[in-house]
Amino acid sequence: MPEPSRPVVLLFPGQGAQHPGMAVELYGAEPEFTAAMDEFFALMGEEGGRLRADWLGDDPQVPLDDASRAQPLLFAIGYALGTALLARGVRPAALLGHSVGELAAACLAGVFDLAGAARLMAARSRAMATTGAGGMLAAGVAADDLEPRIGAPYRAAGVAVAAINGPRNTVVAGPEPWLSELAGELAAGGVTTRRVPSRQAFHCPAVLGAAELFAAGFAGVPLAPPRVPIRSTATGLPVTRAQALSPGFWAGQLARPVLFWAALDGLLADGDYTLVEAGPGRSLSMPARRHAAVRSGRSTVLAPLPAPGNGVADGTLAGWKAAMEEMDVLVGEGV
Repeated sequence: MPEPSRPVVLLFPGQGAQHPGMAVELYGAEPEFTAAMDEFFALMGEEGGRLRADWLGDDPQVPLDDASRAQPLLFAIGYALGTALLARGVRPAALLGHSVGELAAACLAGVFDLAGAARLMAARSRAMATTGAGGMLAAGVAADDLEPRIGAPYRAAGVAVAAINGPRNTVVAGPEPWLSELAGELAAGGVTTRRVPSRQAFHCPAVLGAAELFAAGFAGVPLAPPRVPIRSTATGLPVTRAQALSPGFWAGQLARPVLFWAALDGLLADGDYTLVEAGPGRSLSMPARRHAAVRSGRSTVLAPLPAPGNGVADGTLAGWKAAMEEMDVLVGEGV
C-alpha cells in the first residue's frame, strides 16, 4: 500500500450540527456504521430505543435540538463514522472534537470504551436536564470584539463567549431571556447573529452546576491514555496523560469555552493534513477551509456527509461513497 500523501485528522462536530435525517442513509448500508450505532443504542437501554426511533422517524417525540437528543446522537454518529473509517484502513494521526464531539474522539481513541460512553451520555443528558431554557448565538465578529459587548447584567446571568471557531466566528451562550435580549442589543450595534440549533446553553457559567453533575457520572467509568493523539479544544494542545485520566477535565468542558480555532491552528502549524469531518454537515469543515494552511493547498478538507437541505437525507449515501473514493486518492490506495 502506498504511503498516504497527508496524514488524516478526524474532526467530530458538536451541538448545532444535528439535523433531521442526519446520516440515516448509511444505517443498514454501511455495515460498520450500522453495527456501531446498534451497539450504542443497545448500551443505552430503553432510552436507546427512544433515541433510535427519534433519529429514524419523521416525527420525533423529543426535538432533535434538545440536548437529550442532539448530544447522544451526535456522539454516536461521530463514533460510528470514525469506526467505519478505521474499518476501511484509515489510521488517523490525530483527532479533534468540538464539544460532545470531543467525547466521540476520546471514545474512538480508547480513553473510555463504548459502554462507558453510553453511561456518560446518559449522565450528560441528566445533567443538562437540570438547566433552564437557553441557547447559543453565532456572531461574525472576533471574540475580542464581542466580549466587551456582553454587559455586566448578562455576565451575572451566566452569558459568555462559548466558542471561538474562527478569527471572526464566535459563539456566545447563556440562559433566556438574557440571551435574546443580548441578541437585540448586538443587532442594534450592527452585529448580526444567528441562532445555533440548541434549546440549552453550553460552554458558559450558566451550566457550571450541570458540569459538576456530569463529573459525578464518571464514577466507575475506567479512563485510559488516548491511543491516538487528541487535540484539546480546552487548551489548543494535545490532551496529556493526566488530563485524559481526569474526570474533571472531560466533564469541565461542558462549561468551558470551545477553543476550536486555537486547536485547529496549533494542529496545522505542526504539519499538513487531510481533515475529514466525521459527522453530519459542514460545521467544522467550513471554518477549516478558511485556514491559511487549507487555502494555500498545504492541507485538504473532506466532508463525507452533505449539509442539510430542506430536512431531506437524500444524497447522504452517494456523498459518503464519493468521499471515500476521493479519500482513496488523497491518502493512498486501499484506505
